[in-house]
Amino acid sequence: MRRNAWLLVIILIALLLGVNNTIYYFTTKDTLEDRLQHEMESVAKQIEISIELSRNGAEEYQEQIGRELRVASIATQYALSPDVEKVSNAQLVELSKKLDMVGITLLKRTPDNIYLYKSSIPKQIGYKTSSWKPWYQAFNQLYDEHRVTIDWGQSLTNFWTGPFEFATTDTSSIQKWGYYFDGTTNYMIDPFISYDSRQRDYDNATGVERLISQTLKENQTLSEITIINPETFPKGEKTTTITDNGEELEHMTQNPIINGNYTYKHNDDVKNVALANESNKTVSQDTVINGKHVVKLFIPVDITDKVASMLDENGQPLNRYVIALVSDYATIQQTLDKQFGNIVLIIVVVTGLSLLALYFIVSAYRKSQDKLIRKAQETYLDEINGLFQSIRAQRHDFVNHVQTISSLAELGKTNELKAYASDLTGEIRQMNDIINIGNPAIAALIRAKSLQAEVLKVDFQTEFHDMNQMGLGMKSLDMTRLLGNLIDNAFDEVLKYGEEQRTVHIEASQQQGFYQFAVSNTCLQADELMSKPLFQAGYTSKKDGHSGLGLHIVKSIVDQYKGIINLAVNEPNVVTFIIKVPN
Repeated sequence: MRRNAWLLVIILIALLLGVNNTIYYFTTKDTLEDRLQHEMESVAKQIEISIELSRNGAEEYQEQIGRELRVASIATQYALSPDVEKVSNAQLVELSKKLDMVGITLLKRTPDNIYLYKSSIPKQIGYKTSSWKPWYQAFNQLYDEHRVTIDWGQSLTNFWTGPFEFATTDTSSIQKWGYYFDGTTNYMIDPFISYDSRQRDYDNATGVERLISQTLKENQTLSEITIINPETFPKGEKTTTITDNGEELEHMTQNPIINGNYTYKHNDDVKNVALANESNKTVSQDTVINGKHVVKLFIPVDITDKVASMLDENGQPLNRYVIALVSDYATIQQTLDKQFGNIVLIIVVVTGLSLLALYFIVSAYRKSQDKLIRKAQETYLDEINGLFQSIRAQRHDFVNHVQTISSLAELGKTNELKAYASDLTGEIRQMNDIINIGNPAIAALIRAKSLQAEVLKVDFQTEFHDMNQMGLGMKSLDMTRLLGNLIDNAFDEVLKYGEEQRTVHIEASQQQGFYQFAVSNTCLQADELMSKPLFQAGYTSKKDGHSGLGLHIVKSIVDQYKGIINLAVNEPNVVTFIIKVPN
């Protein structure tokens, strides 16, 4: 039975180690995932700052181009007649070359529209602008008020320009147009340049695309960075319109993907982009895309200064865009695999060491228990033999006692006879009281302790009632260990005091359903004992040389028999240990 108990303890220890390390593994997993997300958010913040700086720089550069277009417009105005009918397309071609423009177009206003009336590029002539929203609104404001007040684009004195955009008259090219009108001509001047001739070199050197490419190279955990237009992204395709000549015109300012690539696509992307945009909080997604386990973050970025290069589906500037970061989970998995290997090794090593330590502890405990039991058995046998020896000695000396009594009687020494008889009667009565206890083991123990008390000059008093039926209850060996340790503990305590204070009293009786033992002794610090861990193994208030196991053994025996033990201080300077054991 004990082997099974120890085996159960070993199994429980192994399970505890396994559970503990499993918890540690998943805690580490959560920590690494949180760290990855924090790193991604940190990188995203850096990217956000860099993108905003790059975008603001690009916007500033576009404004410089806008000023260049305004200067070109003023130069064109001075070079041409104020009457559009007196201006030729050839003049516009020549001016375009001199001013380093892609082309120059003149717009004429009619009661119902504004036309591209003359141009250095013939294919532009004849286009109506009433469908160009919000460009047409800006044209009318220039004609009527000589200034533009719409919420996007660049407005200067008598001038307005929009962002780089695909051209209606040439859907394959990206251009930027400037519009100038001060009221001194009957036409609006429109010089324009191409993206390739101005903005592309700047973007290649310092633009957002270069920034994204460089960031991906420097951060091995990142797989993709995407700048998303949250307003047009749900459509899933670029915004286009059909020009007057039937060509499809793409509006780059309204593209769902503003910058970066979008190859890691997921069905929840639209929902997550919308959630990040509406809540203005980072949204995280842990999923599998393109066969890879990835973590995807959607981070909203507010636009403080509205720009014309990022518009919603209605052509209005965005208030916010979303950065999508994709990180490969493999970096975490590699760390976890390594950690898991370490954990398995730790479990094996710690389990092995624990089992080895447990083996030595169990062996030492068993040896200690065997030693205590063997000592108790030897003491038990010595006490039984001593009791029998005392009885035999009394019987052996009986004849001598009778002869002595007879001689004293013949000599008429009555007083001496009474004294001798009294001593002899007391000794016989004491022995009879011990024998009448009813249990040989207890009787032998009490006799041995009585002799010890005489030597130590301890007033040792005993009271036993109805103890002759203990054979069916507690084992005699356990009983002698229990009482022996209590009495020894009491002797040790009273020996601290003078002979007149050395009092130990033991009382035992059989009650209804249990046996009760009470061992009392003098103790001048009785009240202080109530707060001490008296039954804890190793605890002792005595000097060196005591193991502190006496009361612990008593408690163990009482627990073994489902009994209870209490400490009582019912009299001043007297402590009593009360034990109840079911019979």
